[in-house]
Amino acid sequence: LLTCSLWPVRADNASQEYYTALINVTVQEPGRGAPLTFRIDRGRYGLDSPKAEVRGQVLAPLPIHGVADHLGCDPQTRFFVPPNIKQWIALLQRGNCTFKEKISRAAFHNAVAVVIYNNKSKEEPVTMTHPGTGDIIAVMITELRGKDILSYLEKNITVQMTIAVGARMPPKNFSRGSVVFVSISFFVLMIISSAWLIFYFIQKIRYTNARDRNQRRLGDAAKKAISKLTTRTVRKGDKETDPDFDHCAVCIESYKQNDVVRILPCKHVFHKFCVDPWLSEHCTCPMCKLNILKALGIVPNLPCTDNVAFDMERLTRTQAVNRRSALGDLASDNSLGLEPLRTSGMSPLPQDGELTPRTGEINIAVTKEWFIIASFGLLSALTLCYMIIRATASLNANENAGPEITEPVDYRVEWF
Repeated sequence: LLTCSLWPVRADNASQEYYTALINVTVQEPGRGAPLTFRIDRGRYGLDSPKAEVRGQVLAPLPIHGVADHLGCDPQTRFFVPPNIKQWIALLQRGNCTFKEKISRAAFHNAVAVVIYNNKSKEEPVTMTHPGTGDIIAVMITELRGKDILSYLEKNITVQMTIAVGARMPPKNFSRGSVVFVSISFFVLMIISSAWLIFYFIQKIRYTNARDRNQRRLGDAAKKAISKLTTRTVRKGDKETDPDFDHCAVCIESYKQNDVVRILPCKHVFHKFCVDPWLSEHCTCPMCKLNILKALGIVPNLPCTDNVAFDMERLTRTQAVNRRSALGDLASDNSLGLEPLRTSGMSPLPQDGELTPRTGEINIAVTKEWFIIASFGLLSALTLCYMIIRATASLNANENAGPEITEPVDYRVEWF
């Protein structure tokens, strides 16, 4: 995410301290007894202006070639100063030239102060920069108040003004340096987080691939082992048909004539179609957990159950359901006994509660991944929004300063 912002050196009013100006205006209308007095609290001293009190009569520029001059930018700008006036204050509108030019022309005609009103009705006064204007006091006020005073002057009504120093306003804490610091910190954090995420997912992919390879290897070895196991068909009179013989531990059913059984190296017997899927997944005896790969000398060091946790959980749950169903059927059948199941030595199947920790660990791991991704995305979005807001505020400040920046602006390009 790259955002380019141009920062002028002297136009950032938000990062400069300034002094407020308290202005009292007195209007003496002809034929009216008591003068009209109102106060302007939102004035602001210029950055290079003396912070001092001043009073005098307010005067506006004379028209030039019959056209009213409110800006004071024309070299022919003149002021009519009555002979009995010792101190007077020039009233000018912002725009068209620099603050320095306006203030210098008023000072050339011996004005003690210059009041410049804004040229945008919804904008607050800004801190003017006007180096080299000497001891003349410069203050900016809002457009509304400036036009109110100008309306009296256009009617030839005398307006007296007193300017006093108000409060000192410190610069805002968040300066351009803070923006750069936050931007650099964000990029460092983004690089570290990105590197961590890339490393994490690479490790996860490697683990998944290794687990898949082990599962394929285990499956191939299990198929090879199954092909070496003995099978036979149950005939009439075989010991498997005896009612006291152990049932198949997988399907919990007794053996019948013509059933195909699989005999494992541990001598345990199961239905072929019951035990083969189990051996393909787990390669261990369902009863004694004998590792048939090790017993047959096929990949003796390969673990049988560590890499198939998900399949074990799925199969164990399915078999638990089948077992409960088979137990219900056996309990309802008076011709069959349950004693062989109790004495067969079959290790109990894990219950749902025993599988919960492994499932919980998986869920926690998945939740942690998404939490990290969501946090990183939220941080990026908030930082981007902040930078957009700061860039917008800076552009507005630049527009507010307009062409009245008094020095050549050194624009510095900063990439975010």
